[in-house]
Amino acid sequence: MPRGNGTGPTGQGPGTGRGMGRGQGQGRGRMGGPFAAGPGGNCVCPNCGKKAPHIVGAPCNKQSCPECGTIMNRAT
Repeated sequence: MPRGNGTGPTGQGPGTGRGMGRGQGQGRGRMGGPFAAGPGGNCVCPNCGKKAPHIVGAPCNKQSCPECGTIMNRAT
């Protein structure tokens, strides 16, 4: 494959000569969330709608709502 750009010769094996996999700018963010959501943003309660700032390194689905105690989700 010249220069690693996926334009190599065609062949008989699976995937030969074609760029394959998630290394092509596809897939989800680090934590499996909404496509690299990043450090900012909010967590939102699916029960009461209360919003809280997202804490870096702490997934929203590990935080409880300060109002009702329900597990929060990442706001999109």
